[in-house]
This record gives sequence, C-alpha cells and structure tokens, in this order.
Amino acid sequence: MTPFEAFLNSSAVTTDTRSIPQGSIFFALKGARFNGNSFALQALELGADYAVVDEPVGKDDRLILVDNVLEALQDCARAYRRYLGIPIIGLTGSNGKTTNKELFHAVLNTTFKTYATAGNFNNHIGVPLSLLRIPRDSELAVIEMGANHQKEIAQLAAICEPTIGYITNYGKAHLEGFGGVEGIIKGKSELYDYLRSTNGLAMVNLNDPIQIEKSTGINQFGYGKGEGLIQWSPSSTSEFAGVHIVHGEVSYSIQSQLSGSFNEQNIVAAACLGHHMGVDAKAIKTAIESYAPKMNRVEWRETAANNVLLDAYNANPTSMKLSVESFATWHRQDGLLVLGDMFELGEESGPEHQAMVNYIRELQMEAQTVLVGQHFGATDWSGLQFSTTDELANYWKEKGAPKDASILLKGSRGIALEALLSLL
Repeated sequence: MTPFEAFLNSSAVTTDTRSIPQGSIFFALKGARFNGNSFALQALELGADYAVVDEPVGKDDRLILVDNVLEALQDCARAYRRYLGIPIIGLTGSNGKTTNKELFHAVLNTTFKTYATAGNFNNHIGVPLSLLRIPRDSELAVIEMGANHQKEIAQLAAICEPTIGYITNYGKAHLEGFGGVEGIIKGKSELYDYLRSTNGLAMVNLNDPIQIEKSTGINQFGYGKGEGLIQWSPSSTSEFAGVHIVHGEVSYSIQSQLSGSFNEQNIVAAACLGHHMGVDAKAIKTAIESYAPKMNRVEWRETAANNVLLDAYNANPTSMKLSVESFATWHRQDGLLVLGDMFELGEESGPEHQAMVNYIRELQMEAQTVLVGQHFGATDWSGLQFSTTDELANYWKEKGAPKDASILLKGSRGIALEALLSLL
C-alpha cells in the first residue's frame, strides 16, 4: 500500500504523537533534535491506522516503509491535490501573506466551500499538511507559501500546483537567506515561473512595475488605481483602512477593521479575486468589513490601562516602517512605539536597524519610543533601549508601565513582545 492509498483510507494526517486522531495516518518526520521513526509504533498504539517510516522499526502490517518520509509526505500531498481537482489559489510575498489568505478565505467562502491554510503552515512541511487537510467536499483552497531562500517557492508551487497565483509584494524580508533584495524578487517570482510553465493565471498589482515585469507572458488579471479588473482609491478618514472599488458599472466602499493604510492593497486584492471568481459585490464588502485581525498580527487589544496594537508575529524593515508610519499618523500625541529587533537580515542588519532609528528621529518620536534587542542596541540610539523583552518588563515592573496610552508592539517573533501585554 502506498502512503497516498493509506491516506485515502484514513481519517486525518498527523506528524505528532501528542495529537493522534483515531484512524489517522502518521508520517514519521525527522528533525535536528527528533526522529519520528522512534515514535511510529507508539502512534499506532495511540490510534493511528498507518505509520509511514523510512527506518525499520518493527513488524506491523500498518507500517509503510519508504525511502524518505518527508518526500513521501510531499508526494502524497501532490497526489491528493490532483485527486481533488479543485482550483487552488497559491500566494506568497514578503509582507501580508497571512492577512491576504484570511481575506481571500472570507470573501470566497461566501460563495464556495473554501479551505485556507491554518495558522502559518506555509513551508516545505506545512504546505503538504495544509493540502492533506483540505476537506474532500471543498470547492476552492487558498494555500499560503512562505520562503526564506531561493528555490523554496518553486518547490512549494510544484507541490500545491496552484491554478491562480498572487505575490503580495517584494519587501526586505529574509534578506540573509535570499541574498539581498534582488534575491527576494527572484525567489518570490518563482511562483510566476511556475504559472508561466503551466499556463496558469496570475493576479497582479498593476501599480507595481516589478510585478508587471516579472509576470510578463502569463495569463493574468489585476487591480490598479486607474486600470484593471477593478480600480480603487483610498477612502478612509481614520486609521482603519478603507477603499472605494469600481468594477464595471458597480462601485462601492469598504471600511475595514484593519489598522494601517498599508492594508488597503490587501483589501483590494481580496475584492479583485472575489470579482474574478464571480462573488457578488455585497458579499465581498460584508466579508471584508466583518473580518477582524488575530494571531498577534496588527491586532488591537484593549487592556486594563491602554490600547495596544499588537503586531508581534513578525517584522522586517518594510513592514516595520509601514507600521510606524501609520501609527505615528494617528497616535502622535498619545502613542508609544515599542519596537523589537528584526531578524534574518544578514549583513544588512546593522544598516537597516540604523535606518529605522533615523526614521524615528525624522518623525520626531524619540521620546515616545522604546527599542528592544541587541541589533537595535548596536545603533546610535540614545533613548530607552533594552537587550531583551524581559529587561523591559522588569524595568516597567520597577518604574511603572505606561497608562492611558496607545502602544504599538512590533518586532520579530523571537523577541516575543506579546509577553509585555500582561503589564499593560
């Protein structure tokens, strides 16, 4: 029996013996500090119907021996994607992937039974698991693809075989792994390369000259401020993103719960995809306006003493500057910036952290800014700065935490600024 045949006879897929659904198939993945083969028999004892291994672990008819479990997982996912035969929207980009995924799902699910990647399962393991968790009666799927080096998007696209592809933007994320901005553009554009080779369809931001250039020769539709399937313009008079949409003879406005004008493009992309798929304009508007951010991504939290804009899931120079710019526009008087280090920038780490310090000075918000992390500590910043989040927490415990303020917590995942919430 092949892993795919076993999967079709299983109730679920899992890689973790701490969570073994009855009747599932267990893939014994290996990592730097673990070997799933060692837990295969335990998975069967806990209720799995099958276990896929690449090392001899015993005699049991429910064990499926393969050359490489990871490759078997990826092959199984590709086979299931073909078995389903449904349209799949594959998306990647430097910033906004998860927000776009959630908005795409909200819009498409009004009309089609739509599955979307759970959480941030967007790498060489997460994408296959996401595919294998698509319910069999789904009509559409939205699959998020992340990458921190070249050739990764090419691999993920070959697994999920998207029929429509979308690149949110090219920003300064994972500079170290991609080898600079040009490497980022090349790496993310591997999605376009896949679509071009398979006669797929791309959704393109027609106001982004790089996207226009890189998507040449691909069947496409897109959005822009003066052209495209839909045309749009900003319409909000508050810090929450709003846009006005024109689609043929239909026009309407969307006022979202997403903080920051940088979310305008995310809203427009979701609306554009919805119109392409035939979703009614009223349904698009309602879906986007009803969506509330979560998972520590541009998420307003009202605490006992403050209003906190929590954006502590990830950070890079592009996203941090946009967040700071937007926050400073609306909270110059009562605002406090708490910014953590940006990771995976390689040789550009020093210059990029210094550039952020210079930008804060340009905004004249030095007195309203606290920096956290050793990379920010290596700049010429002379204001409040702490090496770790714990150090800042201890400082606030001793001196008193801010009160009656609007506070932006923005930093890379490893800085864990969300740990400060309990003090605010």
